Amino acid sequence: MTRRDRQRNGLPVRAEINVTSLVDVAFTLLIIFIITAPVLQAGIEVNIPQGPVQVIEATDEMIVVAVDSEGMFHIGDAPVADDMLDVALQELIEERNADVVYLKGDSAAVYARIGRALAGIGDQEVRLALIFQEFMR
Repeated sequence: MTRRDRQRNGLPVRAEINVTSLVDVAFTLLIIFIITAPVLQAGIEVNIPQGPVQVIEATDEMIVVAVDSEGMFHIGDAPVADDMLDVALQELIEERNADVVYLKGDSAAVYARIGRALAGIGDQEVRLALIFQEFMR
């Protein structure tokens, strides 16, 4: 019997799965999801003007048009070109069968840009709701 045969026959066969690496990957993914979940729900950063408010329960079906401080339009998190605002809104309203469109504008945005968003929403057959930040009394 050769040395190779002795080594092959002398070792017992163990049919076990090493799950240590699987557990490490699972915990790593869990940590990544815990860290990134709040970031995904944050949306566009806008300094909202202050005023009396009511709490709005956010849902995935809400259509939120935001005007940032540079005057760029965003529907949800997606930036939208000025000339495509009306078309994008109409498609999204029809797709979600929405009856309300929410508008939030940065307090540093030029009012003409917010007016453009108001006109775009006004062309649709939906209600308009403005989003304000509650002021301190």
